[in-house]
This record gives sequence, C-alpha cells and structure tokens, in this order.
Amino acid sequence: MTLTHIIPSLRASVPDPIGRDLWPEFTTTTLADVTVAGVSLTRLADWCGTPCVHTAAAVVPGTGGMPSPDELASVIVARVLEVSTAPDGSLDVWIDARFAGTVVVDEVRMIGRVSTACDARARIHTAGRTAPTYLVEELVSDLRVGDLLVAPCRGVALLREIDPDRRHLDDEGPSSSWAPTVCGR
Repeated sequence: MTLTHIIPSLRASVPDPIGRDLWPEFTTTTLADVTVAGVSLTRLADWCGTPCVHTAAAVVPGTGGMPSPDELASVIVARVLEVSTAPDGSLDVWIDARFAGTVVVDEVRMIGRVSTACDARARIHTAGRTAPTYLVEELVSDLRVGDLLVAPCRGVALLREIDPDRRHLDDEGPSSSWAPTVCGR
C-alpha cells in the first residue's frame, strides 16, 4: 500500500507509483497519464480510439527498469462503458475491451484525469459474451463512463484478441466489409 492509497488527496500532487517490473520499458507516470517508451497512453487512445494496445520491451525483473533484450510486454487501454455501485461500496465496471490472458490486474489504473477519491474494490467486466470478470482491489471510487483504464500485460497482447469488434480477420483472410479507423488499426 502506498501513500497515495492511504491519503488519496496526494494524487493531485504526486503520481501513483507503478510496479516497475510489471510494465514495459521506460514507463513513467504523471498525475493523469502513463507514458510507455515515449508514447502517452491518453494520446494513443485519442488517436486510435479504444480499445488499443501498445507494445515495448519488457523489463528484466529486479533491475529497476532495464529493458529485456528478448522479451516484450504490452499495455491495454480501455474505455469505461458503464459503472454501478454495489451496496457494499464496491464497483461493477464494464469496459470496451477483453483483457489478454496475461494482464496484471493489480496494476489497473485510471488515466485521463486526476481523482482524489478513495479507492474501492471493483469487478471489471470485460467485453464479449463469455468474457471473465476480474477483481481489482484498489480502483478510484469515482470512476465514471468515458474514463480510460490501462493495464499492463506480460508478453504481447494483440489488438484482435482484445477488441470484441475486430471481425476483419477470419479463417479466409481479411473481410471485405472491414474499413480501417483513423490510425489504421
């Protein structure tokens, strides 16, 4: 547990710390954003829409952030579609992405705005009919529709695996009905 979890008002002046070994190389945090290898994840979501993925070199565990020469890691950026609060104060959060199997759920964080609200337990409902629900112990309690969530993944997360609307790839190749969005994803 960190000071920003104990005293949430500190988030207005100090970024939430990250588990360095769990995020890709050169990951830094600001008050309202996470940057991976020079790419702002809020800007990435603005450019490409959500869900989106960014991949960079993984970090060699225990080195304080040294990039791995042969391993990769990804981050998934998703948008909150719906939020409800249970009687016990926990949140049910629906997002527009599926999480890859190697997602590090304990590192899920909100980006795009600063929140000084206390943390709450949350159940994240990912997209798709048979998608699992993930339990996050600490997520800001004032989460709202339109907020962005980011989560690191061990290994490579492919966009076609996390985007429930990705239908252009099938067994016979690209579908003729598929048209790229702004960034060509």
